[in-house]
Amino acid sequence: MGSQWGEDRQHRAAMREGYRSRAAYKLIELQEYAGVIRRDDNVVDLGAAPGSWLQVLRTLTDGKVIGVDLNPIGAIEGVETIVGDLNNPAVQARVVEALGVVNVVVSDVSPKLSGQRSYDQARAIQLGEQALAFACATLKPGGNFVAKSFQGEDFAEFLTMVRKAFRSARTYQAKASRRGSREIYVIGKNFIGCGSDAD
Repeated sequence: MGSQWGEDRQHRAAMREGYRSRAAYKLIELQEYAGVIRRDDNVVDLGAAPGSWLQVLRTLTDGKVIGVDLNPIGAIEGVETIVGDLNNPAVQARVVEALGVVNVVVSDVSPKLSGQRSYDQARAIQLGEQALAFACATLKPGGNFVAKSFQGEDFAEFLTMVRKAFRSARTYQAKASRRGSREIYVIGKNFIGCGSDAD
């Protein structure tokens, strides 16, 4: 019951402060913890709907901000959105064309939960790997990366992939996550590239 109260409290706070969802507080925490976004960074948010991370990003950088999602995202001042699949090379090309330089890629994408923990965790890892592939295709050297994942089988392998592509990689469990959640964020800083040894 306590966790439900906490959820309601955060939901009410998000509505009061004008955020589209409570997920906004997770990005605020991540930024305070790791300083992923610098004031002049161009940032891509993958799986951005409904847009709460985009709202936070707009306050963290004076650079360009783009959200990518399969679903339309309601307009946010100073933010460009693209409806499309992040795995599509044409979508990746549109992002690079719009930003010129991609400094940061963030992803808060979650699978639609089935209730089967192993299946849901595998889908979350797959989404994280897709976000990493997007970062590999678009990030400039020295760029940063954040992706949501779930602890469990195959997570260590995903973390290893991030460690090979960035000079440093660490994990963070957001206090704003629901109590009991296996959700965890992987943070990669200072992109060095995804060569064949990073596959």
